[in-house]
Amino acid sequence: MSGARAPIVVAALVMVVWGASPALTKIAGEDLTTLQIAVLRTVIAGLVATPILLVMRQALPAGRRRRVLLLISAVSGFVAFPLLFTIGQQNTSAMHGNMILAALPICTGAYAAILDRRRPTRAWLLGSGVALAGEVALVASRTHSGGTQATLAGDALVAGSALVVAVGYVAGARLGQLGYHALAATYWGVAIGAVLMAPLFAGTIVADGLPDAGPRAWGAVLWMAVMTSIVGYIGWYWALSHGGIQRIATIQFLQSISGLVLAAWLLGEEFTVPLVIASIAILVGVTITQRR
Repeated sequence: MSGARAPIVVAALVMVVWGASPALTKIAGEDLTTLQIAVLRTVIAGLVATPILLVMRQALPAGRRRRVLLLISAVSGFVAFPLLFTIGQQNTSAMHGNMILAALPICTGAYAAILDRRRPTRAWLLGSGVALAGEVALVASRTHSGGTQATLAGDALVAGSALVVAVGYVAGARLGQLGYHALAATYWGVAIGAVLMAPLFAGTIVADGLPDAGPRAWGAVLWMAVMTSIVGYIGWYWALSHGGIQRIATIQFLQSISGLVLAAWLLGEEFTVPLVIASIAILVGVTITQRR
């Protein structure tokens, strides 16, 4: 695999992992409250990451700028995003959640362009516009896909989570470009997030008692804690920092495709005409943005 292709392949694999999040959030919600799901995925990830940090002796980044970037990455990716996304996803269908998250590349690329003070290429603007048009058409249609009814409030919260987490993506990628390893950025980020979530975790125990869920719900939470919050972020930060933020960010449009398939398989949600049209628009948009 050539050096230019490696970040694209890694990013595509991460999209398969992340595409499961909306469906797994719905599955975890069968036995757990919305707040429990949001808190547990970060707290468990922190419990996994902390011993690894100690064994690997990963130090915090040196310098004020790097530490600010790490804090932004931690709060955006492991505190604000799980809370907003989980609440929103419980109030809309998994397929809608997936399609709305597909707007993340536009947010990430736009933030990067602003920081770099660089105008995006015409191909990036055209491809992102085509993909975004599919997103807007889907959300506006308010179609029912056979699962949870898609609500405007749920869709808005998922969209808000995308705007927030994209800030964390850019911050994590910047850390990599400044020489801080993606492993350390992910482990420290999720550990900080777990500390910040600890009071909420204690609050859920006081209010609802210890989490009481079946193997299916716990399996969904563990996947989101380990695969989504740790493995996925390591690969994503590495791909963004090595392949270019704007270029690699467009790969995230593909997350919606894997998510649609998983939502249909795991939850029995049905494909509708607007979903199919939006998927085609996203694939066309990715193809345009990746062309030299």
